Amino acid sequence: MFRNKLFVVLLIIPVFLSSCFEVIEEITMGKDGTGTMTLTVNFSQSRTRIAAIMLADSIHGYKVPSKQEIQQEMDKTVAQLNKMPGISNVGSTADFTNFVASIHFSFKDVADVNHLIRALLEQYKVKDTNIPTYNYNKDETRFTREYTYSNDVRTQFNQLTNRDKEIFSNAAYISILRFESTITSYSNKLARISKNQQAIIQRLAIPDLINGRTNISNQVQLSK
Repeated sequence: MFRNKLFVVLLIIPVFLSSCFEVIEEITMGKDGTGTMTLTVNFSQSRTRIAAIMLADSIHGYKVPSKQEIQQEMDKTVAQLNKMPGISNVGSTADFTNFVASIHFSFKDVADVNHLIRALLEQYKVKDTNIPTYNYNKDETRFTREYTYSNDVRTQFNQLTNRDKEIFSNAAYISILRFESTITSYSNKLARISKNQQAIIQRLAIPDLINGRTNISNQVQLSK
C-alpha cells in the first residue's frame, strides 16, 4: 500500500531499489492561472547499482520490473492523464541510462491538479488524506499549496522492514515553484527564494516528511 501511494503521487512506477534518489516537483504558474507541472524521480546517483539490479528477476522479495514494464506503466498513466478535465500536453520521458523518469503536463487551473491526483487515487484504490492541494487566486495573485500531515503515513512506513525503510534514508524531495510575477512574500520559511524573486525552492529529506518533522505547505504572494 505504501509503495502504491508513492506511485500515485509521483505518477510513475516505484522502482525504489536504492537509498539515494530525488523526487522533484516543478510547477510553473502563469499570471492567468494556467501552468505546467513536471514530476521527476532521479536515481542517477545510483545508476550503476540500479543497472545491475535491473538484470535480476527479484530483489529482497520484490519483482524487478523490466524497462518495458516501466515504460508501459508510464504510458498507461499518460493515457489516463489525457482524459482528465483541464489537463493537456501530457508527456513522459524515461532515461534508462541515468535512470531518470518524469511526467509533465499543462493545466488550465492549478486546482485541476487536485482533481487529477484524487482521480488517480481512486483508480488505484488508495485512500489517502495527506496529499497536497493547490489553489491560485487570480484576483489576489496568491498561490497556495496546503499539506496536512497525517500519522497514517508514519504508521504505514513503520510497518515496512528495516531494510525497506533504509531505501528512504538518503532520499530527498525538491519543490520548485516558478512564477511570471515577482514574489513579495511566502509563508514557509524553510523554502528559499531565487535571486530574481520569481521562484521558490524547497529541499527536504523524505524521512522528515514521512515523520512529520517538516512541511511543504506554502502561501506565496505575488506582485500585481
